Amino acid sequence: MDAEELLERYLGGDRAFAHLKLVEIELLQTNLSGADFSHSDLRQARLGRTHFNQGVFNGADLSEALLWGADFTETQCPKAQLRDADLSGAVFVRANLSGANLIKAILCGVNFQQANLSQALLIEADLRPSSDQQTSLAGANLQGANLSYASLSGVQLGAANLTGAKLCRAQLGQSFRPDAPKTDLSGANLHGADLSYADLTGVLLRGANLEGADLTGATLAQADLTGATLPEGYGDR
Repeated sequence: MDAEELLERYLGGDRAFAHLKLVEIELLQTNLSGADFSHSDLRQARLGRTHFNQGVFNGADLSEALLWGADFTETQCPKAQLRDADLSGAVFVRANLSGANLIKAILCGVNFQQANLSQALLIEADLRPSSDQQTSLAGANLQGANLSYASLSGVQLGAANLTGAKLCRAQLGQSFRPDAPKTDLSGANLHGADLSYADLTGVLLRGANLEGADLTGATLAQADLTGATLPEGYGDR
């Protein structure tokens, strides 16, 4: 199916586009709210500035797709569904995925620069390694997510749930640019998280829960740990 046929069907009231081969399709600045692309092949699709409010992409392949400025938000339920989707290598620069369901999604190498993923569900999602500078993940649920080796400098993770998350060798430290924002993990739940050898230089960890976290080899120089709960015995090292 090509873009012209898809848009014609959509304008005619059709919302069912599951299990379709849509490789490299171009749907720029389009309104496709409520469309169901479950298990469709959208590799290298060009979907910039398109509205996917209440869209369904469960199990879809969006690897290397261009989704800069795409909008997946909805003020009411149901939220956008991207559960088990393959988004590896996709570009989500300035995209809005606030509240979206990305449980167990493959997000390896995704560019989320200046994207909004606040309140998103990223349970057990794979984000190894992602480029997430200046991304908002405030209040997101990243329980059990894999962010090993991810570049997270300047990311907003305040009040995020990172229980049991893997952040081994993740780069969370402040950028060398003097005007660069600090990574904010204030109030985040990092209970049992793997932060071994992670760079937490200058990170804001005020009120964060680090109980049971693995901080082996982690760099915490100039980190703000005011009111944070540290692993048992950590202060004795």
